Amino acid sequence: MDINELIAGFESDLKEITSLLEKCERQRVRDVLTQEQKKVEKELAKKRQQKLQQAKKDSGDKTDTTLKGYTVKINNYGAFIPHDIMVYTVYTWSNTPVNVLCVCVCVLGWDQSDKFVKIYITLKGVHKIPVENVEANFTERGFHVLVKDLDGKNHQMTVNNLLFPIIVAESSKKIKTDMVLVMCKKKSTKKWDCLTQVEKQSKEKDKPNLDENADPSEGLMSVLKKIYTDGDDETKRTINKAWAESQEKKAKADDFDF
Repeated sequence: MDINELIAGFESDLKEITSLLEKCERQRVRDVLTQEQKKVEKELAKKRQQKLQQAKKDSGDKTDTTLKGYTVKINNYGAFIPHDIMVYTVYTWSNTPVNVLCVCVCVLGWDQSDKFVKIYITLKGVHKIPVENVEANFTERGFHVLVKDLDGKNHQMTVNNLLFPIIVAESSKKIKTDMVLVMCKKKSTKKWDCLTQVEKQSKEKDKPNLDENADPSEGLMSVLKKIYTDGDDETKRTINKAWAESQEKKAKADDFDF
């Protein structure tokens, strides 16, 4: 199968999984879909990289900048600590795997207007390299940025799970001083609470389940139980002490209740 067909297939799979996640209510099913989403995103990124390498090979350009020392991966929306070091595998034209260091750096941040979601990627000196060395490709639910040969390194970032669909034809990138600005055109003026669907799921997972018709004290107990379960030893000791003191006060009050 042609690599473009494979990429299109993975993009369709990803779009359908994202749609299912938006409708999913059961946590167990959501967890399974999230795992599958990550697998598809990984395969999609791999195929896009293969397509890029094949294009260079077909054009007769044997200068593969990914082999000039380091490959720098810009991780999605600051999920890694800056300068986190890991091993990254690349392939030579003879298809021999070579391990090189991958330095993970973080995105500066993002904001939005009524029309655009803007992602700021900090890369020192990016404004000094040729404009054609900075590429940005968009899908309805994501984007891929590749900065080639910046200080002998390639920098890339892939996001496949934007919170809402975007207009591909009207999305673009701009190069500013030490920064690449990715501009994703919104399909509607709706405000985005976060950048990605995964981030939204994480926030929703951490929210306590509060029933409007339930006893308020039960909701408070639910929150306290979650804090106790997730807390460290000091937090648990504090909650235990507060609970013991409240029970002691309650017992004393009962003694005077005639």
